[in-house]
Amino acid sequence: MTVKTEASGPTLTYSKMRGVVAILIAFMKQRRMGLNDFIQKIATNSYPCKHPEVQSILKISQPEEPELMNANPSPPPSPSQQINLGPSSNPHAKPLDFHFLKVIGKGSFGKVLLARHKAEEEFYAVKVLQKKAILKKKEEKHIMSERNVLLKNVKHPFLVGLHFSFQTADKLYFVLDYINGGELFYHLQRERCFLEPRARFYAAEIASALGYLHSLNIVYRDLKPENILLDSQGHIVLTDFGLCKENIEHNGTTSTFCGTPEYLAPEVLHKQPYDRTVDWWCLGAVLYEMLYGLPPFYSRNTAEMYDNILNKPLQLKPNITNSARNLLEGLLQKDRTKRLGAKEDFMEIKHHIFFSPINWDDLINKKITPPFNPNVSGPSDLRHFDPEFTDEPVPNSIGQSPDSILITSSVKEAAEAFLGFSYAPPLDSFL
Repeated sequence: MTVKTEASGPTLTYSKMRGVVAILIAFMKQRRMGLNDFIQKIATNSYPCKHPEVQSILKISQPEEPELMNANPSPPPSPSQQINLGPSSNPHAKPLDFHFLKVIGKGSFGKVLLARHKAEEEFYAVKVLQKKAILKKKEEKHIMSERNVLLKNVKHPFLVGLHFSFQTADKLYFVLDYINGGELFYHLQRERCFLEPRARFYAAEIASALGYLHSLNIVYRDLKPENILLDSQGHIVLTDFGLCKENIEHNGTTSTFCGTPEYLAPEVLHKQPYDRTVDWWCLGAVLYEMLYGLPPFYSRNTAEMYDNILNKPLQLKPNITNSARNLLEGLLQKDRTKRLGAKEDFMEIKHHIFFSPINWDDLINKKITPPFNPNVSGPSDLRHFDPEFTDEPVPNSIGQSPDSILITSSVKEAAEAFLGFSYAPPLDSFL
């Protein structure tokens, strides 16, 4: 038996057609499991898959890993994008693995959701980002930078941990530690300001996290109360690494204009090259806000606030100790070469008299009792999240694998922009 397709097309014998059917059945089964290596192999090496009808099926079927949206393999990623995921790389992760329970945060490119893994029954914060929105604002480098920084966090106690990441054709998913003690911003709003011992404790844990990032040649660049969370015991957890800059050596600089207006250092506003001391300026701004209730140099008029940051002398009210005053003057020094931390980085902050009550070994081992306990009853206790988020319905699309989406040029572009995003930790991290 011989089957003709088109006059110009190749001929399929009965035995070859049986081979096509068998491979397609296997393809559909394995595709459900997300086995992209299998698809790559049959698409490039198997004779029946050279047939145009099979090629068209491979093209219109929507795999769960968008790197493989063409039957032919995508061009290899550039060296900067190539990620060695190790033997336990998990390309099978997908939205359907989770129950998405509540919206707990929002950003420029998507949402953060409380989710429970169906198999593990563990709770996670899953950051879901829209590729289209990221590409529209040309922010894909920042997103990949965030992922890379998360991978470098070797279980530092005051940095949020990445469990794994994966992607669908239109979204990126970060599966992160679930932290439900609330944003520092949320608590500051409620209490207006903190007493000095509480502000010292938070500032010490923040400084420890920044010092660790600097030891990895990473500048954080976006320290603000919204990016500082409290865990269920009341310890600091730094999150949101989208503006981090990697590969900044001890004396290295960068010049990208980025950050949040209230916390921008003068050298950033001047569009001058800047270094890791921008983080110590931001620490000073956050400490000032914890003690006084507003950021230093604050004005509702952004242009006036920028002028204040650049030109207005730091004014400190007399209701703080001399050591706190001295620390703020050192951190909020407009000349970055004279700023506290310019010479020996974290060691200068660590040994400042303001932090003399802190035992840094006990701090890093979480042996110091936090001055405030959020008193959460469990993962479902959302009392410290803003109702603006938690009252919002969870979008149905968040938990779907887009099996039925046709491959469009914009989806292809999105897939190619985030090659190497998916990640699973090595096996020994579970032991």
